[in-house]
Amino acid sequence: MRIVHTPRELGEPYGAGPPRAVVPTMGALHEGHAANIRAARALLPPGGQVIVTVYVNPLQFGAGEDFDRYPRTLEADARVAEAAGADVIFAPSDALMYPSGEPLVRLSAGPMGEPLEGATRPGHFDGMLTVVAKLLHLTAPRYAMFGEKDAQQVALVRRMVADLNFPVEIVAVPTVREEDGLALSSRNRYLNAAERRTALALSRALFAARDRLSAEAALADRAAAGRAPFGDRAQALAALHEERASADAAALAAATAVRTGSAASARAAAHTVLTEAAGLNPPLDLDYLALVDPATFREVPDTHTGEAIMAVAAKVGSTRLIDNTRLTLGAPR
Repeated sequence: MRIVHTPRELGEPYGAGPPRAVVPTMGALHEGHAANIRAARALLPPGGQVIVTVYVNPLQFGAGEDFDRYPRTLEADARVAEAAGADVIFAPSDALMYPSGEPLVRLSAGPMGEPLEGATRPGHFDGMLTVVAKLLHLTAPRYAMFGEKDAQQVALVRRMVADLNFPVEIVAVPTVREEDGLALSSRNRYLNAAERRTALALSRALFAARDRLSAEAALADRAAAGRAPFGDRAQALAALHEERASADAAALAAATAVRTGSAASARAAAHTVLTEAAGLNPPLDLDYLALVDPATFREVPDTHTGEAIMAVAAKVGSTRLIDNTRLTLGAPR
């Protein structure tokens, strides 16, 4: 595997050479990046080229963020990339990416970039889209691979490619997690042992929302099956002092009358976990928990049905982490 620093070293662009897939990264590669690389290799025919870009982009770091301490580990990155099946690492310099210094013209993320990460990190998505656009021009891939952990980023890149007619397909690769559920991130290395235990609340909150929706759907299915008049059965069981059975029957009766799989239920389940984590040592400092429309990243109402993304961001100590999961909200029964 080669490490190159200029487009000339990459070879002929735009269809003149073998088809390419690019995996844009800021380095500090981990198993999540490796999964993107393997997915890229699987998409290409024999002779296709997998390019991993490694560039810590100053435009997407705000004041007080971790640009200076962000890990730069090119030699270790090369080992991870090669083992996963990459052909080349493209590691451009600042002088190549921004030859006149900070660019006077850059892409705007627009309304999709305003909520969630855009609200917390003003200008972050403008900088991200600007560098991704430049990397796509410089590497000329057929496919570009992004991890689903950065769901808003993936949505914005897809919209940019569609709106500006880039000849590339954006491929989202599922989030890779540790065995305990923590989503892999280059910033996980900042966490000490106690902070890491607290950080698990992010994934646990998402899983709690998912499990709440599954439980509600199961109750509703039982109720819809019509195996018994659950309201009458609950009253009869209560009279016999069968409290547990009565409560179960009452829940089934309620499931026939209320909407199941609701946004409110998912939010409540996740907030319970995050509220508990705020009392840990060290505490979880919640930035946002949001249940959003995948197309716009705007908060969905309690009446929303269909696909939604639950996204969470929080700080543990000095480290800021994000995570998300895709949920399906049910229809009225």
